[in-house]
Amino acid sequence: MASTQPSVLIVGAGPTGLAAALFLTLRGVAVRIIDQAAQPTSHSKALAVNGRTIEVLRDTGVGERILAEGWAVQGASLHEHDRVVLALDLPTVMGAQHPMTVLPQARTEALLAEALLARGVTVERGVSLKTLTQDAARVSAILQHPGSRQEQVSVPLLFGADGARSTTREALRLAFVGSSLPEAWCLWDLQMQTPLDPLRAHVLFEPDGFLFALRLAGDQWRVIGNGAEPLAALRRTSKVGNVSWQSQFHIGHRVAAKAGVERVALGGDAAHIHSPIGARGMNLGIEDAYVYAECAADALAGKPERLRDYAVLRHAVHKDVVRRIGLITRLVHGRPPWLRWVRDEMVPVAGHLAFAQALMLRTVGGIDHPLETHR
Repeated sequence: MASTQPSVLIVGAGPTGLAAALFLTLRGVAVRIIDQAAQPTSHSKALAVNGRTIEVLRDTGVGERILAEGWAVQGASLHEHDRVVLALDLPTVMGAQHPMTVLPQARTEALLAEALLARGVTVERGVSLKTLTQDAARVSAILQHPGSRQEQVSVPLLFGADGARSTTREALRLAFVGSSLPEAWCLWDLQMQTPLDPLRAHVLFEPDGFLFALRLAGDQWRVIGNGAEPLAALRRTSKVGNVSWQSQFHIGHRVAAKAGVERVALGGDAAHIHSPIGARGMNLGIEDAYVYAECAADALAGKPERLRDYAVLRHAVHKDVVRRIGLITRLVHGRPPWLRWVRDEMVPVAGHLAFAQALMLRTVGGIDHPLETHR
C-alpha cells in the first residue's frame, strides 16, 4: 500500500483495477488497491491485447513489454467443412498503431502489477469490500481482512473493478441488465499438432455450434467451443495432446444500469460482461481504467463534474460494445437451426464485403468507438 493517505480505493486487482491504479499513480494520485483473492490467478481468460490497449499503456512502459513478450496475430480464418471460406488479414487494424498481440491475461496482470510495485504500490490480497456508503464529500467502506478483522476506511473516491459478481455494484443497488445463453461453453488449453496456421485465429462453423482456436505459444492452443463434442472437429485434421487447463463457463451479455453513482464508479466486468468473441473484455476494462484515471484526477483537483463525465461516457460505450458483441455472438452461436443456416450461408459472403470487413476489423481492434474522456 502506498505510504500516503489514499485518494482512491480500488476494489479488485484484475487488469482493470491494476491499470486504474497505475494510471492514477502516474497522475500523482495516491491509491489503495485490494483484492479478495489470496493470490493472483494462474489461468487466463483473456488472451489478446488490442492496439488501443497497447497505446493507452504506452506511457506506463507496460505496452512495450506486452509487444516484446507476445506475438502479433496476422489474421483470422473462418472454416466450414474443414476448408477456409473467409480469411481476414489483421495488420495494424485501421487507425490502430499496434497489432493485436497474444499474451495471456495472467501475464498482462503480472506486468501491470510489476509496474505498480516499481512506483511503490502493492496489492493488498485477501481483503474484500463488505459494505459502502457515501455522502457529498467521502465514501465510507468496511473492508474484510483474513480471519474476522474488519476495517473501516474513508476515501474521497472508490473504483469498483471487482468482477461480474461485483460487491460494489450490489452496494450501489444497480441492476445488471441483459441476458444469458442457456448452455455452457467449454474451454481448453491444450497441446496440438495441427495444419491450422499458427499465426492466425481460427473459427470453425460446425453443425451443432462453433469452435474457436488460437495458439498461445509453441504448440499450446486455446480452444473454445459450444457443441456436444467440440474437440471432435479438431481431431478430424489435428492431433490433440495433453490438456493443461479445462473449464466451463456461461455466456452473458449484461451492462450495469449506470457506470457510476456520485463518488463511486464501476469498470471492467463489474460494469459490463459479454462473450469472448471479439477479444474485448479485458481490453474494454483497461480502457475504462484509462478514462476513469483522467476523470478522477480532475475531480480530485476541483472538478467534481468529471465523475459524471466518466459515468455518462463509459455507460454509452458499454451499451454499444455489448450490443454489438451480443449480436455477433448470437449469429456465430448457430442456434436455432434457422439462424445456423443464415450463419453458414451469409457470413462467408458478407465477410468479403468491404463494409463488413471494416466493421469486423474495427470491432476486434477496439476502435469501433472514439476514446473520449470529456463530454
